[in-house]
Amino acid sequence: MLFYIVIGILLIIFVYILILYNAFVRLNNKVDEAFSTMDVYLKKRWDIIPNIVETVKSYAKYEKDTFENVIQLRNNYDNLSDEEKIKINESLSNNVNKIMILVESYPDLKANENFKNLSNQLVKIEDDIANARKYYNGTVRIYNNKVEMFPNNIFAKLFGYKSKLMFMATVNERKNIKINL
Repeated sequence: MLFYIVIGILLIIFVYILILYNAFVRLNNKVDEAFSTMDVYLKKRWDIIPNIVETVKSYAKYEKDTFENVIQLRNNYDNLSDEEKIKINESLSNNVNKIMILVESYPDLKANENFKNLSNQLVKIEDDIANARKYYNGTVRIYNNKVEMFPNNIFAKLFGYKSKLMFMATVNERKNIKINL
């Protein structure tokens, strides 16, 4: 009788581990999907930024450092891990804000049709990125809860699953932007 009880308990533990492992795989895949979706929008942003930079460059030649920094960030993007992409995009957001603030100094640039079209596209992409970040952060929260809560955290370590980074607003993104009219 004791033998059957032990076998029953071991069977229950084995089934629990199988279900838990499958949950880790499912949630990890969801996080990867969410990041891939966000990455598509981030790449769109990377594709449009050089056009904006070239347009703005002709008006603001003295801001060479900001432009070179943006181009350098863009050129290294494809070879990075997900965590590095998150950090690079925080830096890019700061530089895009600098470029857009620069535009305020050049009324002719704001009237340029090419620039207006590019900046409208960038605004739409930024909105898409914001929505993708929300989805990504939601899936990461669910995944991290599963990985970090007891007793799942024990099995997560055994299976090699670790918490993932969320996309956070940078200090500069949290500040109010001054607009002088």
